[in-house]
Amino acid sequence: QLRLVESGGGLVQPGGSLRLSCTAPGFSLDYYAISWFRQAPGKEREGVSCISNIGGSTGYADSVKGRFITSRDSVKNTVYLQLNSLKPEDTAVYYCAAGKFTYGTDWPIPSVREYDWWGQGTQVTVSS
Repeated sequence: QLRLVESGGGLVQPGGSLRLSCTAPGFSLDYYAISWFRQAPGKEREGVSCISNIGGSTGYADSVKGRFITSRDSVKNTVYLQLNSLKPEDTAVYYCAAGKFTYGTDWPIPSVREYDWWGQGTQVTVSS
């Protein structure tokens, strides 16, 4: 059974950066589109980014466009989310999710129903 593992969360000051990682020990992520979601207390889970299985297509929520970058490294079997210029409102638990669907550049991030596998989440806290 595929298991997604996120890492890289932590406490950072406003304006700072973090890099989140998502990997799947023992399984290849090459065939999956990978999205990052986040969920703050009392709020619904929000799609943040998506990268296609080949990696040529990416898309972002308007709230993070220009600040977050997703990428993937097939050799390391890892998908990344680089978080820059962080704001307090970026504070949330961040999840990666894997799904077998086609994704094109700047398409809407598919809803939670489209994913087969989820990670356990990593906490990102932006505070001074």
